Amino acid sequence: MKQLYLFLFILHTSFLSAQIGSIKGVVADEKGKLEFVSIGLTGTIFSTTSDKNGYFNIQNIPYGTYELQIAVVGYQKIKQKIQINSPEIVIINQVLIPTDNRLNEVVVTGTLQEMSKSESAIPIDILTPKLFQKNPTPSLFEAIGMVNGVQPQLNCNVCNTGDIHINGMEGPYTMITIDGMPIVSSLATVYGLSGIPNSLVNRIEVVKGPASTLFGSEAVGGLINVITKNPNAAPKLSVDLMATTDQEYNIDLGIKTKLKKAYSLLGISYFNFQNRMDKNNDGFTDITLQNRISIFNKWSFERKENRIATIAARFVYEDRWGGETKWTKEFRGTDSLYGESIYTTRYELIGNYQLPIKNERLFLQYSFNTHYQNSFYGTTSYNATQTIAFAQLYWSKKINEKINILTGIPMRYTFYDDNTPVTQSSDTTNFKNQASNVFLPGFFVQSELKFNKKLMVLAGIRYDYNSIHGNILSPRLALKYAINENNILRLSIGNGYRVVNLFTEDHAALTGAREVIIESDLKPEKSWNANLNFLKYFILKKGIVTTDASLFYTYFTNRIIADFASDANKISYNNLNGYAISRGASLSIDFAFENGLKLIFAGTYMDVYSMQRDSLNELKRIEQLHAPNFSGNFTMSYTFSKIGLSIDYTGIVKSPMYLPIVPNDFRPEQSPWFTLQNIQFSKKFKLGIEIYGGVKNIFDFVPKDPILRPFDPFDKYITENNPNGYTFDPSYNYAPIQGRRYFLGIRYTFN
Repeated sequence: MKQLYLFLFILHTSFLSAQIGSIKGVVADEKGKLEFVSIGLTGTIFSTTSDKNGYFNIQNIPYGTYELQIAVVGYQKIKQKIQINSPEIVIINQVLIPTDNRLNEVVVTGTLQEMSKSESAIPIDILTPKLFQKNPTPSLFEAIGMVNGVQPQLNCNVCNTGDIHINGMEGPYTMITIDGMPIVSSLATVYGLSGIPNSLVNRIEVVKGPASTLFGSEAVGGLINVITKNPNAAPKLSVDLMATTDQEYNIDLGIKTKLKKAYSLLGISYFNFQNRMDKNNDGFTDITLQNRISIFNKWSFERKENRIATIAARFVYEDRWGGETKWTKEFRGTDSLYGESIYTTRYELIGNYQLPIKNERLFLQYSFNTHYQNSFYGTTSYNATQTIAFAQLYWSKKINEKINILTGIPMRYTFYDDNTPVTQSSDTTNFKNQASNVFLPGFFVQSELKFNKKLMVLAGIRYDYNSIHGNILSPRLALKYAINENNILRLSIGNGYRVVNLFTEDHAALTGAREVIIESDLKPEKSWNANLNFLKYFILKKGIVTTDASLFYTYFTNRIIADFASDANKISYNNLNGYAISRGASLSIDFAFENGLKLIFAGTYMDVYSMQRDSLNELKRIEQLHAPNFSGNFTMSYTFSKIGLSIDYTGIVKSPMYLPIVPNDFRPEQSPWFTLQNIQFSKKFKLGIEIYGGVKNIFDFVPKDPILRPFDPFDKYITENNPNGYTFDPSYNYAPIQGRRYFLGIRYTFN
């Protein structure tokens, strides 16, 4: 069963210590007790989930009148007023009534305000821990691939760097936030998602389409918002240990504590992989060796009148390398044995504070992060530092039952420095480094208009001033029309504007032996994006079928293009002299039956290309690399409730995609059709213990010839027996170079 995790802002009312009460009870349906039901007091920090016996207990509630909410996917949501006016425990025994399984999860990404997914004018995909636990992974980078139209793409076969594509658009067009804060961007996109502890994730919300009005110009093609758990609602202790036969080891630990008027949630994630595998016998590691630790600590504080106050910090350190299997640290930066070695250190701070203004919802959000990368790609040194400071003051006001206003003033500062030509001054006489300092103040306003029960219009506009590129305007319009409760139509249109930093976005500019050529002063990219979404429910006697269909279209000007094919020794960058298109359609079908069978089948067809003017001023079509015309994923799950055993079968399917080849390349310019499929068995025991295990990549699919000339990584012998002039190149990638492996894990949750 998909779980509906209620996202509650962290609020609290301060009273005398004696004026507190408690609520406890049991939730069930006609068949028996229900676990993982969300129970909470709306607008407060007081929330919990029911245990395996349907039991819940919320303590230390100040006197007052509250709205109690009980919610879980597949059942009607319960809302009722409740009075706490004595120390005595209020007992709630509630029998939930099954519904047609509509997904009414609370979402915040589309509007910065919590609302039901079905009520949002913005189509949003939700990935909960229960969903990505069906194919457990050590990082969110891999887990996000379970969302239709979202493709985690590896860009290098040596160090396994990657980014996330939405509807065929490359990683830089996707903005990644944590609790709404833009702290995973630019330099951090290469490794940022790998260090977020799964144990602290409440859910992931994905917007496929324009989101620039609220989140800035980087959210051109889409937005991935990682929402962390509410410290008050989290389990007291959660542990997840997993190992594979490839000797990958991962641990996620979550600990909740309470100190007077504050709740703390500490998460520790550790991943270790030190097995030098070379199953394709090319002399290079198939998978990078990694040693990564991430520590995340989130606090919420009790305040008067239930006002919000949260603060969180994260530290990430990673040591990863890939290369020739005999490589050791002593060869780092030398031309004896080839290795790509990256040390990453990252610090983050995020917070949200509601100002003490009576009867107004005025919030201050802030974040600060510093990212250090010390790396060698063969003999090429890349040392970079990036600091981002962000603050946003926003005001949310419900004018009446039909009009909601949201307005804010964001301010962002970005510092970036590296040892590449990008940050070198143009003064050739007095050579010096010239770091980038970008200030980005702005203003946005968004209005949500409910004309009636069927029609809702959301309109917004954002203005930013970039200290380098000047004025940036990002409008957005979204319409939602509910034909009836079983048929919902949504349309989103928006504008995007993106400033490019090649060395933080295109890893191919660093790896291998190619020279980077920047043809001219690169201009910022601009785009218009439209997304039409139709959601339909089919009500069955013993279940429900949910269909979610979308059409999307994006038009680019000034797009930055990388030319790999013209010269095997160079990568040339320039603005597109023409235009680019990303268009397509997606369909997801979700079956949920009363007997415990769950089926999800999803697919996306897309056509992504550029139209570039040649020397004769004629438009020529250029295919987008790493953009398969078709990509699909599926999930099939069944639970034997009486014995607590679940079976999950998951997989992805991809059609051929164009790859970065060189002139006279013996490898095909397109990948083959391929599928990666996995199976998992999980068994729940008493005392909150769950054991799971299975097989990943059942059919043992591995790409062929991922590295060109692996025997000569420094191009020392390119003139010997090399009629085609090949050079070392590890960028020919379309799937992980990791075959079949078995995994086993154990989870423990103490509430």
